[in-house]
This record gives sequence, C-alpha cells and structure tokens, in this order.
Amino acid sequence: MHTILGSTGIIAIETAKELKKYNSKIRLVSRNPFNVNGDDELVKADLKNYDEVLNAVQDSEVVYLLAGLIYKSKVWAEEWPLIMKNVIEACKKVNAKLVFFDNVYMYGKVNGWMKEDSPIKPISKKGEVRAQIAQLFIDEYSSGKINAAIVRSADFYGPGTIKSAFNETVIKRLMNGQSAIWFVNDNVKHSYTYTKDAGKAVALIGNTPSAFNQIWHIPTDKNALTGKDYIELAAKFLGVKPKYMVTKKWLLSVMGLASSIVKENNEMLYQNEFDYLFDSSKFESTFNVSPTPYEQSLKVTIDEMKRTKV
Repeated sequence: MHTILGSTGIIAIETAKELKKYNSKIRLVSRNPFNVNGDDELVKADLKNYDEVLNAVQDSEVVYLLAGLIYKSKVWAEEWPLIMKNVIEACKKVNAKLVFFDNVYMYGKVNGWMKEDSPIKPISKKGEVRAQIAQLFIDEYSSGKINAAIVRSADFYGPGTIKSAFNETVIKRLMNGQSAIWFVNDNVKHSYTYTKDAGKAVALIGNTPSAFNQIWHIPTDKNALTGKDYIELAAKFLGVKPKYMVTKKWLLSVMGLASSIVKENNEMLYQNEFDYLFDSSKFESTFNVSPTPYEQSLKVTIDEMKRTKV
C-alpha cells in the first residue's frame, strides 16, 4: 500500500497517476478525498489529528506527505510542526517509509543555483517554518528512526494547477484578452518545475529504496527564462500579442496594507527580484532522466487550459 496524505492537490494527483505504474494499491487521504485512478482507496482524515493520521497510514509501505496549507505565515507556524510530528510518529508506529514534498523557501536568497546542499538561510517567516520542519524531518532519518526522503520543487506550473501564480497571472489572463502580470522584475531568470515531472519524480523516489534518507531536487529544465521570455512564449502558443505589465515591489507593499493575500506574498518577492535558479542535476544524473523543456511543458499546459477552459 502506498498512501498519499493531502491527496487533492495537483502534485498529489500527478503522483497518484504515476504510482499506478508501480503499485496496485493506492490510498488517498484528505478531508475530502476523491478517486484519481478509479480504484483508489479513499480515507478521510485531518492531519492535525494524530489518531486519524495513524489510522490513515495503517498497512502502508510508503507514505507521501504532499499536503498544502492556507498561505498564511501564522497558519504555517501553528500547523506545519504539528502535522509533521503526527505524520513522522504515525509512520514510525507502522514502520512505513516517508516521502515529503518540500519547497525552497528555507534557502532564502541564493546567489547562483539552488542545490540540495545549499545553506539554510531563510529570510521570510514561511521560510523559517519550512526550515524548522525540514530539520525535524532530517533529524529523524539521520538518527535512523525512520526511512525518509525529501523532494524539493521550484515554483511550478502545469495542467490543472489552479494554485500556480504563473497559470493565473500569465496564461489565464492572456487567454481572456487581458494583459499578463509579472511581479517585480521581468528581466531576471526564474526556474519553474513542471507538475507532471514532479509527479513522476515523487513516485520514482518512493519506489527506489536507495533514494531514501537524503534530499532530492525534482527534475527542472535548467534553461530558465526571464519573465518577458515566458510571457512571449505563452502568447505565441495562444496566438495573441504578449501584452503584460510589471507590478513593482513598492506598489505591492502599498497593496499589502489593504489585502491580506498580497501581504502574505510580499515576503517572498525576493524570489522575483533576483535570479531564481533551481539545480536538479543530482536527480537527473542518478536516475538518467531529463526534465520536460519549457517550450514543450508550456505548450501542453496551455493546450489543456484551452481545452478545459480552466
């Protein structure tokens, strides 16, 4: 049994599809789970409740923590440590391996490429939380108390990714005849991980015993583009003019005074102000896989969004 905790997000959905290639028994767990493969086992659980987590992971060989929380620093600080402790303790109890899908906030601002051994230097409240729970995770597997692996992703986009800023502020706006929006600086390079590559990578790690007890960066095209480049490429595939506006940092700071959503995003603006470069060469060389090129992944994403009108 391979069990996904937090099964309704796009990474979880893509992972569930890929797991079917390896495993016949897949369990999907969330507060409102739904079937992905047609024959998945569905379990309702609140990850903040240890007893419910323990019940959800019973008989599991591998557990995948792919949950996402409301994008608020206060919620992250209160709930992420609790969820991580619950999941780790439950997996130890049933002797299950654990794969955690992480982001790159704990690195902070990196000059050059983000790698698995980049120093942990968060410069945001959310980054501090991610650093805390990642260290808790690492301490557990480093001491031999659990077999576990961390997989990290850059910002991502792909078909059906409603929480992707790129999908919402670039593709969808251009589709609707509006100007795309780019934040802070459209002339610096920004890596994006393709969600289908992410699903394949998470499933592969979970089914490779030698991959545990270490950190992996998900395959991501190294040929990162600038905001201007991404918008022009998206416009080409949509058959529209590459109209866009750049929302400057000072304006977003002012808007944050009136909008809690904007305020929560403002502490992460350094990721748009400077080059944001994600290195996945460790994964690529170890497993002999290549990430989907931006031009191909963006075309698939746009074609799917046009087909579904989403």
